[in-house]
Amino acid sequence: MRPCLPPATAVATILALLTLSATHTAAAETAVGAAMSSISSADLRRHVEVLADDMLEGREAGSRGGHAAAHYLGREFQKHRLAGGASPKSYYQTFGAQYRNLLGLLEGSDPQLKRELIVVSAHYDHVGYGNEQNSFGPTGYIHNGADDNASGAAALMELVEAFAQLEPRPARSILFALWDGEEKGLLGSEHWVSHPTWPLAQVRLMINLDMVGRLRQDKIELYGGRTSAGLRRLVSASNAATNLLVDFSWTMREDSDHYSFYKRGIPVLMFHTGLHGDYHRPSDDVEKLNFAGMQRLAQMLFALIRQLADEPRLAPFRRAAQGESASVQQARERPLAPLPGRLGVTWDASDERQGRGLRVVHVATGSAAARAGVRPGDRLVKFAGREIRDGNSFCTWVLAAQNPVSLAVARGGASQPVELPVQLAGQPLRLGISWRGDDAEPGAVILSRVVPHSPAARAGLGINDRVYEVAGQRFANDAEFQQLVANPATDALEMLVERQGRLRAVRLEFAAP
Repeated sequence: MRPCLPPATAVATILALLTLSATHTAAAETAVGAAMSSISSADLRRHVEVLADDMLEGREAGSRGGHAAAHYLGREFQKHRLAGGASPKSYYQTFGAQYRNLLGLLEGSDPQLKRELIVVSAHYDHVGYGNEQNSFGPTGYIHNGADDNASGAAALMELVEAFAQLEPRPARSILFALWDGEEKGLLGSEHWVSHPTWPLAQVRLMINLDMVGRLRQDKIELYGGRTSAGLRRLVSASNAATNLLVDFSWTMREDSDHYSFYKRGIPVLMFHTGLHGDYHRPSDDVEKLNFAGMQRLAQMLFALIRQLADEPRLAPFRRAAQGESASVQQARERPLAPLPGRLGVTWDASDERQGRGLRVVHVATGSAAARAGVRPGDRLVKFAGREIRDGNSFCTWVLAAQNPVSLAVARGGASQPVELPVQLAGQPLRLGISWRGDDAEPGAVILSRVVPHSPAARAGLGINDRVYEVAGQRFANDAEFQQLVANPATDALEMLVERQGRLRAVRLEFAAP
């Protein structure tokens, strides 16, 4: 009987479809790369130089300088053909004492998901000439606010340009919002959430940029990462190319526009590169900004926003986040106590000699070694039939060994090594880790203990590292993770691990006797 094969025309059609699919994928990747590359340090500098120029007199809300800044930003929205976000034909939402929010809309491409909204925002106002309430002095001089918050407004404009040229567009709609009156008490964002131009119930996430121009030592501060389940992993995945260090804070303060959304039960992410001595002073000027750092952060934000906009489902607001703080974080991230030793000996590390074993200097009272008859001065030469050549390998063997096990010691006065049967304390530890789960981080485990000399320790794992994959497989909970690591079929195990927003592949190698 001949195998059933598709006719030649069908084969040709299948190959054509596969080629077309690959071509579309490559074209999409090229488009994404081109959009991300459009975010440049030169353009960031250009925007900041306009917004932080003395001519704008510190951009105080409602002032002529504030209006000039709004006019400049509105022209940029128009240049990139954003739809009106205040009304179909207007970017400007006016309120209060001649204050103006700028709102530009990028409509999503998915027929259903485009009804959902991601808000990306920054405030563009500053404190003008400063006064005793809003300046650390000296007052009476122009406070240009290059970092606070011309930097955030400039980063947002670069994101607008990148997304405006991206085809296909993201699935969800994106509202680019530039708030006025932030320095007077979050007035612009408060006005919008009280008079939304898009149904508030359809806002899935708000991303806020405030003071993002002073990147130092690659470190950014991120607030709100626990306001919706899974945000930390999405941020870390978006950081793969930019490799920033992310400080995921559990603290939430009413100090920028994200708070207006947060207190109404909308998930938020607030990006910040830290306070400095020029904060709310006339010295917050353009030449002190790190534009290369701003570019990296804006590119990471582009990747993150695109990922969020295309996710099939975004988790809702996590109410538990409202009861979390730095002290709660410290308590939950406290490492577990060290495990007791399985053997109970210490040796002279300076006397480790290739092929000569380990000279015992102390035997713990009541330990497995003491019960087996090990004495100070003995030299440990074999463990489970294997020659002991160095302390690290020996410790790994002890951790992983099943009971009972034999230990050979060279002892003064004995012509041959003495074989001692040993009943090790505790259970075998092949990986050398303990972990916990967290409902804010589904699909991850958080390491709460790393046993010294274990494969995990030798691979460089540390307390509070997040494990996201095992051997290329994701897992939904602690039980699935336990199954994946319980009995590795090989002498090594690959894990995808995150630390401070940086993802890396880690290889745990086992050396059990």
